[in-house]
Amino acid sequence: MAITAQERKLLIGGEWVETGDWIEVASPYSGETVGRIAKAGADEARRAIDAAEAAMREPLAAHKRAEILVRVAGLLGRRHDEVARTISDEAGKPLKAARVEARRAMSTYTFAAVEARKLAGEMVPMDAAQAGEGKLGFTLRRPIGVVGAISPFNFPLNLVAHKLAPALAAGCAVVLKPASQTPLSALLLAELETEAGLPPGWLNVLVGPASEIGDVLIEDERVKAITFTGSGAVGWQLAERAPKKRVKLELGNATPVIVTADADVEAAAASMAANAFSFAGQSCISVQRIYVEAAAYNRFVEGFIPRVEALKVGDPSDEETDVGPVIDADARERILAWIEEARTNGARVLTGGDTDGDLIRPTVVADAGPDLKVSCEEVFGPVCTVNSVSSLDEAIELANSTRYGLQAGIFTARIETAMRAAQELEFGGVTINEAPTFRADQMPYGGVKDSGNTREGPAYAVHELTETRLVVIDL
Repeated sequence: MAITAQERKLLIGGEWVETGDWIEVASPYSGETVGRIAKAGADEARRAIDAAEAAMREPLAAHKRAEILVRVAGLLGRRHDEVARTISDEAGKPLKAARVEARRAMSTYTFAAVEARKLAGEMVPMDAAQAGEGKLGFTLRRPIGVVGAISPFNFPLNLVAHKLAPALAAGCAVVLKPASQTPLSALLLAELETEAGLPPGWLNVLVGPASEIGDVLIEDERVKAITFTGSGAVGWQLAERAPKKRVKLELGNATPVIVTADADVEAAAASMAANAFSFAGQSCISVQRIYVEAAAYNRFVEGFIPRVEALKVGDPSDEETDVGPVIDADARERILAWIEEARTNGARVLTGGDTDGDLIRPTVVADAGPDLKVSCEEVFGPVCTVNSVSSLDEAIELANSTRYGLQAGIFTARIETAMRAAQELEFGGVTINEAPTFRADQMPYGGVKDSGNTREGPAYAVHELTETRLVVIDL
């Protein structure tokens, strides 16, 4: 399908701004120009912070924030097809997956609206101590201040929504820097927020070099919090450079799944085929490592490989496509090199391992040692490993063996096994008889170890973007 290129300006202080410089956005599938975006730098970042600071001088009441958030959800619903096609065009995401992302963003805004209406502190039992007799104590939740938000390419709408909606619910103005590969969805969302009645300055969107915009967000003391989703190297460096700010990180994973001998092996195979390769594996919680107890290994592989090979690889604008392109040529070459490293070091490629044109075919690697990149690093591509293990102990040890800890899963028929995994797997989330790729937008989503230090989901993000203020009244 032919792509119509868009031209977009930046949003600063309620105005759509040109800068004289432009960033070209290309389709990862065809290479066609998808959009032309005004390019921001340090000067625009400072202007955006000025606008955000000015906006917060006139706070929005909770009911007004909630009403705006609900209206954004409604606008996303009315323009659902346009939103989904924008995601698909700029990210190369198969259209049916882009439609799911658009619906999820509606949920994110709806949940945030609920949180805006119930944002409150709590009573403090002052007379529980002798010193507190005759006093009334309670807390307020106050917005932390201007928020700098940095979002990645892989969910260019809903991960932006997870930055913007909770911030507004908390009463915070935002300076957003979306990924330069996929800024169109974020700018469309900014248009919808403006249409929904968000006053000038509460949302500012800048597209440009992270080195320039990010430096301003780090250095400007008016930015009180930074919320970042992306690579671990960049995220932890942000935290180191901004020790006085609240820096909230949602980072990567090498997502493991355990399949025990007593599990419903067919259900596990079907779930893994769907969740290891959706959006070409470009999700922090895309299934990457599968550990199957030896007694079930052959049955699992026999059910898994045909389902993987049945996935349709092709044009993301085709409603039937399951697997499209990775984001760019550099990513493609890196992923292929990691597959070749595995093959050279004794692993077996059961299917895939090559390309269909410029698209990497869904790839399953068996007998992959724990030190191979496909086992211990985040592939972020359509690749997963399948290894046989002798016991649950071995499976848990291997699952925990990387530096990551975002989400993990286990398929088992025994509640005792499930609860043991829930206790012993070192991850922010553990799914039972469900792929760890699962995420509902109200969940407390986030990781441990190198996978981050926050929990997203509107209720949890709102809490992290507010501060507790104690009030004590002498009666």
